[in-house]
Amino acid sequence: MASGLSRPDAPWRGRRSGGTPEPGPISFTLAHLSDLHVTPIRGGSLWDFANKRALGRLSWLRKRRHEHRPEILGGLLADLDRQGPDHVALTGDLTNVGLRSEIEAALPWLRALGGPSRVSLVPGNHDAYAAPVEPRGFAPWNDYMGEPGIEIDASRYRFPYVRRAGPIALIGLSSAIPTPVGLASGRLGSEQLEDLEARLEALGREPCCRVVLIHHPPVGAGQAPRRRLTDAPALRAVLARQGAELILHGHIHRPSVERIEGPAGPIPVVGVASSSARGRKPGRRASYHLYRFDPAAGGRGFRIRLRRRVLEPSGDRFREDQELPL
Repeated sequence: MASGLSRPDAPWRGRRSGGTPEPGPISFTLAHLSDLHVTPIRGGSLWDFANKRALGRLSWLRKRRHEHRPEILGGLLADLDRQGPDHVALTGDLTNVGLRSEIEAALPWLRALGGPSRVSLVPGNHDAYAAPVEPRGFAPWNDYMGEPGIEIDASRYRFPYVRRAGPIALIGLSSAIPTPVGLASGRLGSEQLEDLEARLEALGREPCCRVVLIHHPPVGAGQAPRRRLTDAPALRAVLARQGAELILHGHIHRPSVERIEGPAGPIPVVGVASSSARGRKPGRRASYHLYRFDPAAGGRGFRIRLRRRVLEPSGDRFREDQELPL
């Protein structure tokens, strides 16, 4: 993250936690998790692995299953319960190679985090991973990606979605596409971008804080071209015209804070590390972010503060690490 961050004196308490409310306007706390890789690779037919999934399974057997540990996920759930955020955002990669069995196996983890009214999800590249992708795709996760009152047809285009959580409008994008061996790139496509522009414009006329959820960052973030969002320039152009208050992403497995141009000033673009990784490399230890949203003075806009909680060296508990105003 950025330098010069302060260490917080006390944890935040979301309204769900039962803590004593602070005087003045009610604050709202959003937790951001990503790249959990919660599902072991089991079963599957020869046809399932007649593509890059064969290499993905080998990578999981040799490395990934030792890096993304269930005891860390258990500690994560316990820490989230103690912090009591009002809502949880997940920016993809719940699975390893995107098998239908993995997508179904991820449901208990989603339910452990909370019901669909408390948890919002967008998929990542590991959740699509390789062609062919089943026609029903992410159907088991629909309740966590849908909009209230709108029935999702699995054959119909359904991103972006808009979900309301307190003063926040969560705009979920899908950059998850199947890719050939050696690629981990993402793409939104013209239809999704056009719909996003219309929704951001409409939401911009309302008294809400627009938070965009996407797996791949809309900035370079130090990535090789093979891992980038291929239509990131088009996404940045939409955001430059219509604006947003915050963009959250995963994918790069390390924390980052950047900014892109918006119509009313720079828009924070914040990436979170994998929330389940042991972190063999510096800066890669499991962490998650807590965002506190407070109405700004005069009731115009919001003040946003970020706190990062990181895995302790013991490997099963999280602690406060850094605080940053956005």
